[in-house]
Amino acid sequence: MSLRARLGVAAATSGPAADHERDYARESALQEMKARIHYKVIESLDLSILTNTDDLQAEQDLEEAIRLVVEVEPDPMTEMEREALAREIKHEVMGLGPLEPLLADESISEILVNSFNHVFVERAGRLEQIAVRFRNNEHLLKIIDKIASGVGRRIDESSPMVDARLEDGSRVNAIIPPLALDGPALSIRKFARDPLKVDDLVRLGSFSAQTAKFLDAAVKARLNMLISGGTGTGKTTLLNVLSSFIPHRERIVTIEDSAELQMQQEHVVRLETRPPNIEGMGEVAMRDLVKNSLRMRPDRIVVGEVRGGEALDMMQAMNTGHDGSLTTIHANSARDAVSRLETMISMAGLDIPDKAIRQQIASAIQIIIQVSRLADGSRRVTSVQEITGMESDTLTMQEIFRFNQSGIDERGRVMGHFGPTGIRPRWSERIAAFGIDLDAELFGGETGELP
Repeated sequence: MSLRARLGVAAATSGPAADHERDYARESALQEMKARIHYKVIESLDLSILTNTDDLQAEQDLEEAIRLVVEVEPDPMTEMEREALAREIKHEVMGLGPLEPLLADESISEILVNSFNHVFVERAGRLEQIAVRFRNNEHLLKIIDKIASGVGRRIDESSPMVDARLEDGSRVNAIIPPLALDGPALSIRKFARDPLKVDDLVRLGSFSAQTAKFLDAAVKARLNMLISGGTGTGKTTLLNVLSSFIPHRERIVTIEDSAELQMQQEHVVRLETRPPNIEGMGEVAMRDLVKNSLRMRPDRIVVGEVRGGEALDMMQAMNTGHDGSLTTIHANSARDAVSRLETMISMAGLDIPDKAIRQQIASAIQIIIQVSRLADGSRRVTSVQEITGMESDTLTMQEIFRFNQSGIDERGRVMGHFGPTGIRPRWSERIAAFGIDLDAELFGGETGELP
């Protein structure tokens, strides 16, 4: 049955249900047609030549092949449908299929594929379902495999989970059957083409200008800093902003599971972990890279996220001359972040007393920044605290800046004040020793309502 014949069946009735049925019939018919034309285009092309030519020539060859195949297609199509079909097939061959327009849409910050026909995106902190769909689970799995193989990772039944990245640095996580019961699932956290700067975060209300000035001084004074927050709260974005304060003359070594940090400096060495191969050999873990980085003469070590035994090596690095290092951790509060660090250090397999672990944390980390995702989807720094030392067996902290929520406005936006608590940091003398003058008024008074 032709495309128009199928649509004619759906057009026999009217109403919302019929409209939905008609839309579904059109989408299904176009998907089948696209798959058929796609296979014909592949058969007519020498893909080895296509991949060995420059991008412009390859795109022209592909467009010509698509045009020739579509012209002899028996099912009638409008010009708009032909253009859309050609564009989708080009995405299939040269890109990531249905994901391409989503990746190009700058208003989308995350793409969440729950199954081949259930795709959600995040815009301005809000999730919404969209009409984009894959042909079937096999089609979705093919796209996932293309992403993984592009960065030297693999995903199959023996290794059904993968963390990867796209060419632009966007973070990708995928999980497939038998672990994913309803078919392959994919999540992509997009990488900003123009990374946010400190002025952007101040303008967006992530924190105040006073806080930005203090954090700038803390980085330049080589204080070790830990960024704490839940999933999707903006830890990596803040880490990128803080790293921009590092002087350009310093040597930086970055260590990540999946490289996504955007260093602004020239003297940067980027390291990335490696999963085991199909024989279970060749794995290079985060802890191995942290240990190796100490032999690379770094001025600063920036770890994308600590989540295991590498926390011990990171603390030791901070305690042995690598001041000014930065890292992130998953935790809901600054106090929880310290507790998680204790747990991770104990995962290193050494029999270290709890008090000794806390003492090492107290001497290694000076500043903890808590970031949160609020009810309206906005991401904000909610607390900046410093570790002041130990009292008996307890690690002590004091809060320097705090976000106090005052309510929600008529548009559903969270309102509140972000300002100093009135406590002058104990590290002020060290900051002053680096020639940085922080006005005492920076730590007193409120900054006003944040947008």
